[in-house]
Amino acid sequence: MSHGGKLVARALKNAGVECIFTLSGGHIMPIYDGCLDEGIRIIDVRHEQAATHAADAWSRVNPGKIGVAVVTAGPGVTDCVTGVANAWRANSPILCIGGQGPFVNLGRGSLQEMDHVSLMKPITKYAAACYDTERIPEYIERAIRHAVSGIPGPAFLELPMDVLMESADVDKAVYPPISTSPPLLTPHRDDVLAALHILEKAQRPVLMSGTSVKWSNAQPQLNAFLDKTHIPAYANGMGRGTVPRDSAHLFNRTRREALEQADVVILAGVVLDFRMKFGQNIPAGSKIIQLEMDNLTIGHNRASDVALVGNLACSFDALMETMDREGIALDFRAHAAALREKEDAQTPKQASDAVPIESSRLCSEIAAFVEPLDDLIIIGDGGDIVAEAAKVVPIPKNGTWMDPGPLGTLGVGMPFAIAAQVAHPGKRVLIIYGDGSFGLNGFEYDTAVRFGLPIIGIVGNDAAWGQMLRPQLAFYQRPAATLLQHTRYDKVVEALGGHGEFVEQPHDIRPALERAFASGKPACVNVIMKQDHAYRGGAYI
Repeated sequence: MSHGGKLVARALKNAGVECIFTLSGGHIMPIYDGCLDEGIRIIDVRHEQAATHAADAWSRVNPGKIGVAVVTAGPGVTDCVTGVANAWRANSPILCIGGQGPFVNLGRGSLQEMDHVSLMKPITKYAAACYDTERIPEYIERAIRHAVSGIPGPAFLELPMDVLMESADVDKAVYPPISTSPPLLTPHRDDVLAALHILEKAQRPVLMSGTSVKWSNAQPQLNAFLDKTHIPAYANGMGRGTVPRDSAHLFNRTRREALEQADVVILAGVVLDFRMKFGQNIPAGSKIIQLEMDNLTIGHNRASDVALVGNLACSFDALMETMDREGIALDFRAHAAALREKEDAQTPKQASDAVPIESSRLCSEIAAFVEPLDDLIIIGDGGDIVAEAAKVVPIPKNGTWMDPGPLGTLGVGMPFAIAAQVAHPGKRVLIIYGDGSFGLNGFEYDTAVRFGLPIIGIVGNDAAWGQMLRPQLAFYQRPAATLLQHTRYDKVVEALGGHGEFVEQPHDIRPALERAFASGKPACVNVIMKQDHAYRGGAYI
């Protein structure tokens, strides 16, 4: 006989869970004991928000697996709400296990007792509490099944303290089979044929690759479809990187023009949210072919002409198989060539040698450094600096780009990086920070140092919440709550046991990055950067 924490760990092990992200708390101690027995690695962070961000990133960099965060009751659960909400908007399948006061004292006011399930329901696909020790594996299976099915997302399971500590026979307990991969659903044959008939009449089609391509593991099928049809492709969200940077079908700088002129737009896992101006950047007369994992996301903000519902890998396979069976030939090389000519004509802005360093120069230096690296995982954590970096920093061919996603949560940098580095110890991880973002979870450098994770962060330090300062000055002509300092974040990281670099001259950026990567330690390159508006003599100029 043992305790419920052993059942939790055995069920997680059966689900292929390799590590959990957590912050120590008394309500969840039995789970740690079980994880040690099952060989599940315990990565303890400095804030529960970081634990859930790390679980989110674990799912992003490990297709077909689920990230797990384990947090204590009360403030442990409330601290992780932001991370769960971010996973909710990014469609990340994660399991968050939360502690609770003893079930026998439910409603009596135990330490850190509160209604966690009601708190989590609006931002999860499944939120429940298990009050029977022997049923813990059943509840874990159900939570994971909800998290990975259809459009994926987070699940929350509450386990009271006495339920975890109750005696149980670990070997005789029933462990339902747990799959972290949902059934592969295929779109209806008639819908596939209707989509191809629309494309047969097209002159200027465009394909947008988005988040559901990532969650469907559909990159090979997407690129095979592009090779077969030569449709110009653009990417947003987690679709960035699904079409390799050296692909002849990938475009970047002509997206607005291509959409404005498109007669057919294929939305492959792209939601028509604020990033697509709620569908208003697609001409009214254009046909829309939408590929999505769940029918509930079809026609959001704008109706589609044809919808292919199912796993996107299956949808692209069905399109190509039907083309072959029906003898349908699609070749849009001429349209792609015209766009490529326009794209090549848009020469990048010349990087400035000005001091303080301009953001465009910082991003160009990062891009030049990243260019030859094939396995780099890049994480964007900030506002203006990340928006600019996303335009010019290439995604490594075998690497990954991650950013907060549509919730726009700052502070994901180091938590995402920790999960990525633990999952892929043979790859290097680079965070592109805004200085405001660094302050939210920068103390997770302590976690990176403790676990020997050589993560590199480069901070664009303009001593401001730049994305807020600029419109604030335009509207109100004076700053409030938007000014920071040129803080020595490099010294903070050094104090935590990492490597620090301080940069004020443009030509010093690349050497500082090289030394940071060579240090073998978690490192911070702190680059003093020009504000969009400089403050002199009591006025902004």
